[in-house]
Amino acid sequence: MKRSAFKLMFLGTGSDVGKSLIATAFCRILYRKGISVAPFKAQNMALNSFVTMDGREMGRAQVIQAYASGLRPDAKMNPVLLKPSGGNKIQVIVNGEVFKHQESSFYYKNIDEIRRIVFDNFNKLEKEYQAIILEGAGSAVELNLKGRDIVNLPMALGVNAPSVLVSDIDRGGIFASAIGSIKLMGLSERRLVLGHIINKFRGEIKLFEDGREIIERKSRKPVFGIIPFIPSLNIPEEDSVALSRGKKGRIKPGSRVKIAVVRLPYISNYTDFDPFEMEESVSLWYASKPEELDEANVIIIPGTKNTLSDLIWMKQSGFDYKIKALQKKGATIVGICGGYQIMGRYICDPHNVESEIKEAKGLSLLNMITVMS
Repeated sequence: MKRSAFKLMFLGTGSDVGKSLIATAFCRILYRKGISVAPFKAQNMALNSFVTMDGREMGRAQVIQAYASGLRPDAKMNPVLLKPSGGNKIQVIVNGEVFKHQESSFYYKNIDEIRRIVFDNFNKLEKEYQAIILEGAGSAVELNLKGRDIVNLPMALGVNAPSVLVSDIDRGGIFASAIGSIKLMGLSERRLVLGHIINKFRGEIKLFEDGREIIERKSRKPVFGIIPFIPSLNIPEEDSVALSRGKKGRIKPGSRVKIAVVRLPYISNYTDFDPFEMEESVSLWYASKPEELDEANVIIIPGTKNTLSDLIWMKQSGFDYKIKALQKKGATIVGICGGYQIMGRYICDPHNVESEIKEAKGLSLLNMITVMS
């Protein structure tokens, strides 16, 4: 009879605290020890996604974790992917395929069915591998969502997974986030939490010894480790949090190629541009205002989850005039996916596939019309 797989879950005090990276590291550690290990995150909300070899869609964090585990990415590792598409609507991807495109509030009406699918996928992985490394989402103690949560503590309780709480000291408020998160947990939830990892520490770790002791004493949980801040990891981001905090893009003195990416409100898969950031002769930055395009010799209109809404935003913001003016001065304009459609004459959405907007005139940089169906 096969023994139950070893399980370990990484919960967070918030988004972008480093859960994904630490889970990736543990996948690699176990893999190097000769243990067959697989990652698992019940639900992701992100516009950065990956298409597997069998044509299914999943979150990028679990893709990196799969590679760290020596595996091909499998949609079972991330059975639910939520992709915001504007107007309080989301596209729900289940088992790598489009399940529904609906208003956000309606998603939770199907939560019992989705929860069953999540646990079915986890059980399949548990039968195949010796160890499962689970990852939570955002804060582990969003009290208003707890009754509908399928990715944090309810998931840990459901599969009896011991957990480690990850906190980000770099953003401040470490005591409130680390100790407060433990205090907001129920007794059965606290029992599952083994201890803390403090992430993104800058400076001399010895100077935080009293802080470590305070966290351990007040939370009654050990601090397993303090991880230093590591700049320029060059690992694809899971969602747009890093982009919204200005962590992406870099202008390098003396660079010959200067690429500006239009920072669309519904930008998707911007991690495709990460290789440019690693080139020493290339500067790449994200432009939220038309004037931020002025120094670029290449302008990229990226992919988007809501093409028509982003097209209208570009016009309202003045990007259309600026891009056309810079093209006349010799700048190269590149459109990818939805950005390519924006460069055409018209975009039509007669069946409201993406939004309530039926049609809009494009930038007319290309002689084509897009009709969504």
